[in-house]
Amino acid sequence: MRQTTSQGFLTIKGISVGAVRTEFEYEIPFKEAGELLDQFSTAELSKIRYKITFDGKVWEVDEFLGDNTGLIVAEIELLTEDENFSIPEWVGVEVTGDRKYYNSSLTSHPYQNWNHNEK
Repeated sequence: MRQTTSQGFLTIKGISVGAVRTEFEYEIPFKEAGELLDQFSTAELSKIRYKITFDGKVWEVDEFLGDNTGLIVAEIELLTEDENFSIPEWVGVEVTGDRKYYNSSLTSHPYQNWNHNEK
């Protein structure tokens, strides 16, 4: 479940297999999204999402807020796992498959609690 400033969405994400994950997203009324979040959510994850087109592909860049301030994650959706694409110079380390970057992990183990001295 997620909510933007004007829309509500029900999102269902499957299990990740490598870089592939089945995902379904349905727009729902904004008010109902807020009620569902209020009544059934046990954690909140806030972020600002930017959509940036680079070399014909749309990158979704999430700037996390709250306990995850300082974390920025970029994601690209491809038609196939082996599709070729250009990586912008502003993209850093590849984190696909690293569970600590999953939204579900960030709610229970936020970025501010990570050991930032690890290499």
